[in-house]
Amino acid sequence: MSIKPILFENGELLLLDQRVLPVEETWLRYTDYRKVAEAIRNMVVRGAPAIGVTAAFGAALGAREIAAPNFDAFFTEFEQVCALLAATRPTAVNLFWALERMKVCAQSHRALPLAELKERLLAEALEIAEDDELINRAMGGHGAALIPDGGRVLTHCNAGALATAGYGTALGVIRAAVEAGKKVAVLADETRPWLQGARLTAWELQRDNIPVTLICDNMAGYLMSQGEIDCVIVGADRIAANGDTANKIGTYTVAVLAKEHGLPFYVAAPTSTIDLSLTSGKLIPIEERDRREVTHSGERQLAPDGVAVRNPAFDVTPARLITAIITEHGVARGDFLTQLRQLCNQGG
Repeated sequence: MSIKPILFENGELLLLDQRVLPVEETWLRYTDYRKVAEAIRNMVVRGAPAIGVTAAFGAALGAREIAAPNFDAFFTEFEQVCALLAATRPTAVNLFWALERMKVCAQSHRALPLAELKERLLAEALEIAEDDELINRAMGGHGAALIPDGGRVLTHCNAGALATAGYGTALGVIRAAVEAGKKVAVLADETRPWLQGARLTAWELQRDNIPVTLICDNMAGYLMSQGEIDCVIVGADRIAANGDTANKIGTYTVAVLAKEHGLPFYVAAPTSTIDLSLTSGKLIPIEERDRREVTHSGERQLAPDGVAVRNPAFDVTPARLITAIITEHGVARGDFLTQLRQLCNQGG
């Protein structure tokens, strides 16, 4: 059973602190939406679906604080709460999708007494979390058929239970293949500079007794050339209407290598990650993070003082390098522009 990294108990949001895994399993408690925003920004929680779920709970906590005489005054303040949460991570579109869903919920129940409206917003956040795991399991069901029995699957970053409300996107497909009786072995890129593959993917797959081998990011090409990888599956933080996909930095490199070696390259993501308003990946905003993430490992300095640093957190893989995009409503291949829109429309 995959771990659930986001819980809501006794009026508090509980987040598994992913910055200290795998050495420590520490749960942090939140009642203040401002602290939730800091948790998203500072990578206590990460992964596009998990960020969206966490933001929804943050919005519900923020709503609880609002003292307003009527709905209009309440909603003005609620929009400010959502704006603060939205300013945390620019690339992961699930963040904005979840906050928009919370605002639509508020508007839809504007006739309720404010105390009841606040409870309804919390119920909406809980529903977003529950839906996320159901979506991931549906995605796993669609994607499992693409994983060969005996397959050796490369993955990049962490698109597992830790990146969602449970089960996972890319790792959810792997889990579903294992549950279907297939023998699957995973190769996990370490994923510099945050090492989500080394710290998180390896940790959660070990917990589920799924064979996993950790490799450095620069080993993937060699292993492909030696016939030791059968396919690649990754998650996504935002997918443009044409299928161009933003994911953790280094994903584009892996996709180019897969294309060179004739290997399938799959993306697994819920339709909430598809941004039909963007015609191509060139329009996806790419977050640039603190230089210290590159120059240091914890408190240990790795680079000389004053060296120039670039630290884009994501890159964009062109649709032409992607074999298929797996969603909860089915699998898109080839004509992503048409098929992604159709899959999104299935969700209403």
